Amino acid sequence: MLEVKDLLCERDERTLFSGLSFQVNAGEWVQITGSNGAGKTTLLRLLSGLARPDAGEVRWQSQPLHRARDGYHQNLLWIGHQPGIKTRLTPLENLRFFHRDGDVARCLEALEHAGLAGYEDIPVCQLSAGQQRRVALARLWLTHATLWILDEPFTAIDVVGVEHLTRRMAQHTGQGGIVILTTHQPINVAADKIRRIALTGERVEQ
Repeated sequence: MLEVKDLLCERDERTLFSGLSFQVNAGEWVQITGSNGAGKTTLLRLLSGLARPDAGEVRWQSQPLHRARDGYHQNLLWIGHQPGIKTRLTPLENLRFFHRDGDVARCLEALEHAGLAGYEDIPVCQLSAGQQRRVALARLWLTHATLWILDEPFTAIDVVGVEHLTRRMAQHTGQGGIVILTTHQPINVAADKIRRIALTGERVEQ
């Protein structure tokens, strides 16, 4: 469903990766690995359409992203390293904003799944960094998007929370969805359930 073909990315006269090619099909779970500065976040931004490569292209269902843009973004959930939430709003208000005045009961259920029961009506600015991250991640229980691109989703999340999020991602891929993520934390799933793509300078290991 998602194809990366001969991507080249340069930053500050340095090549992060070149000739990067891979495919991700329905039901796959992919972890992008590499040292700090290897280009993991940059690659996710390219995959999400937020940035363009210096060469090569990203395709969705055989169409370049610039042609498939509307349909692609309807099928995409992007959660970056920053939570991307409105701190003046409450967790409930944030979810209803993201999901166009979504059903209150479903939003409350999503917040409960994310570990925020009892915090629904507290302004986000009064929450801890981990709780703010959970507000963004509660969208995993609301979205109908096929493709999830998640940059360091486990940052500031405790062990129990990581396990709960991991189960949700496994459920999504088990239903034919796609998860592409970066994380410095170990993912407690069987090795055959997740594919890893390592960015190591100009070389890419799969």
